[in-house]
Amino acid sequence: MTETTPTRTTVGIGGAAESTDMVLNIGPQHPSTHGVLRLRLVLDGEVIREAEPVIGYMHRGAEKLFEARDYRQIVMLANRHDWLSAFSNELGVVMAVERMLGMEVPERAVWTRTLLAELNRVLNHLMFLGSYPLELGGITPMFHAFREREELQSVMEEISGGRMHYMFNRVGGLKEDLPAGWLSRARHAVAEVRSRMDVYDRLVLGNEIFRGRTRGIGALSREAVHAYGVSGPIARASGVDFDLRRDEPYLAYGELLGTLKVVTREEGDCLARFECLLEQTHNALDLADACLDRIPELPPGPINQRLPKVLKAPEGHTYAWTENPLGVNGYYLVSKGEKTPYRLKLRSASFNNIQALAELLPGTQVSDMVAILGSLFFVVGDIDK
Repeated sequence: MTETTPTRTTVGIGGAAESTDMVLNIGPQHPSTHGVLRLRLVLDGEVIREAEPVIGYMHRGAEKLFEARDYRQIVMLANRHDWLSAFSNELGVVMAVERMLGMEVPERAVWTRTLLAELNRVLNHLMFLGSYPLELGGITPMFHAFREREELQSVMEEISGGRMHYMFNRVGGLKEDLPAGWLSRARHAVAEVRSRMDVYDRLVLGNEIFRGRTRGIGALSREAVHAYGVSGPIARASGVDFDLRRDEPYLAYGELLGTLKVVTREEGDCLARFECLLEQTHNALDLADACLDRIPELPPGPINQRLPKVLKAPEGHTYAWTENPLGVNGYYLVSKGEKTPYRLKLRSASFNNIQALAELLPGTQVSDMVAILGSLFFVVGDIDK
């Protein structure tokens, strides 16, 4: 669908002439894993002059629904706004409630949560490692990505029963202990995925067409990252060296600093963002292996805390944030001492990251729009929340 803006007069060699900018709507149809997004572009020929992300087409109302569910039920709502990062979404909510309660989580739950968070990170990144080349015309990496995802999905499904919405976190720990032999099966899955990760180095990064479509395209400055609150691999690709796992450690990350690698680039373009995502996937597999080495060494014990039948958080407020696969995810919890939150504000990564399109797209060619859009690695449910 197109529309036109008022004409304007330009002066060229042949004299004055009238020209008309075109307003082009991209979307809101978007039948893919990322969700339903609309872009409103003002074009001058093939050049984008203005860009406005139009959001809200799949508004989930999660923040309002949080106020009508008790502290056990909100975990189900939390894992759905970014459906590619469900375990990490649950994690932030239960950490906020545990902080309000002053609750210590068993050590086995801390390390298992760390392991599952990194496996979830790999699952998230594999989707974008496959879908981004697909958006630029290369279908083969998507087949590889789904094969590797299936290796990890099988072990995640075994412990939780879910393929996308795991519902495995609980206030005070995890739903239940790991099945017998699961750690060895998880180690095998991690090894299988790692053995085939060079596909993305050779098939994607080694492809001169892919590099030509992404190098120097959609460069995001460090100043813009700070101005828009951009986080995650997109921010680190612009030289912002920030990762909550290292800078404000939670779970077991404080003991994994020797393995944790915060990947950064200085270019801030589409290629740098893809490289950060790929290297972060390699490191997440290393962190998962480190957790798999540590968990068998832990002394026997529970994996969760016993809770009262009616769970109420004391009056007060707290903020819990985590380094989700797509960036910083935060929950600001306000309690009036009831069994439901008085207020639970969600700070989602994709909501801030997508606003940078207003800065990235103006001045670029229409042909580069998809490359820039895809390189922001967003999930629209995480935007509309």
